[in-house]
Formats: sequence, structure tokens, C-alpha cells
Amino acid sequence: MAVSPVTLLLLLPPLLLVLFSDTAKGQRDPELFCGACKALADELAYDIKKIGPKRTVNSGTFRLNPDGTRGKKKVAFTKSETFLTDVLEKICDRMNDYQLQDDPVTNKKIFKRYAPRKDEPIYAEYKKYFFYSDAYKPLKYACETIIEQYEDEIYSLIAQEADFLADKLCIEKSGLCPNPEMHGEL
Repeated sequence: MAVSPVTLLLLLPPLLLVLFSDTAKGQRDPELFCGACKALADELAYDIKKIGPKRTVNSGTFRLNPDGTRGKKKVAFTKSETFLTDVLEKICDRMNDYQLQDDPVTNKKIFKRYAPRKDEPIYAEYKKYFFYSDAYKPLKYACETIIEQYEDEIYSLIAQEADFLADKLCIEKSGLCPNPEMHGEL
């Protein structure tokens, strides 16, 4: 019995998925997703700090209270859904400002911001980074995936003014980074 080329073309993709089941199961590179989460938290903290606490926006509903007034309140602009939605839409584009670096202490690969921001001087450490041209592409994808999966947690942490945003998001809420306290010697 001869197999037609059309049949082979139809059977090839499922066969490849079975053969490469690790990618079919959606296995993630833990260092990549941890690095993306930390970079995301760093960029969020920077954007929030840049706006400052004094800027506010009216928040509320169009529903009327029993006394005929509308329920409005002033909220810090950085906690508003408008601000966070705008920031989260564009934040992953900044992942190309991060490069892969070997941490001299742990000898692990980490992503660090190498590009100075507009309001920052060029760091003396700038020359320590090496260039890895395609590093930001998977980092950007990981950033987008994290936002998609943990958007509610991000909004919640910002609304609570959580200190140590990277630790709260990357270790406690998402589990993308290992807890450094758990890796101590027994």
C-alpha cells in the first residue's frame, strides 16, 4: 500500500508534536521567565516612580447613589486601570534594553538592563555587558506571556502599593523565580 504525499503532509505535524513532546507540553526555560518577570517588575517600578504620587485621576461609576450623586473618588494615577493598561501594552517592547549576562557570583545567566534610560547617566558598568543579539526576542515573548497570565495579580500588587514588586510578583504570586531563602544549605 502506497502512502500519498498529501497523507504524509497531514500526518507529519502531529508526529512531530509527539516526538518533541517537551515543547508540546509548553515547557518553559525557568531562567528566561524569571529574568523576564524581574525585568517587567523593574520597568513597572520605574514607570510608577516616574509619575509620582501627586498625580490623581477621578475614578468611579456612572451609577447613581440613593441620594442622587455619582460615586466618584480620586485615585493615584499610577493605580488607575488607564495607566496600567497603557503601561502594560508597551512595556514588553523595552525588553530589547536588556542583555544576557553571566552573574559573577552565581555563574548563572541573568538579564540586566544595559541601556540607560533618558533621565539616567550612562553607568560605569555599561562596559561589563556583552552583546547577545537575539536575547531580547524570547525575553519579550516571556514578558508578554507573564502579563497575559498574571495581569490581575499585577493590578492587585500595584493597587496595594506592594514593596519589593519583583519579589512579590516573581516569587510569591507567579512562582517564576525560586525563593532564595529555600536554596540555603540544610
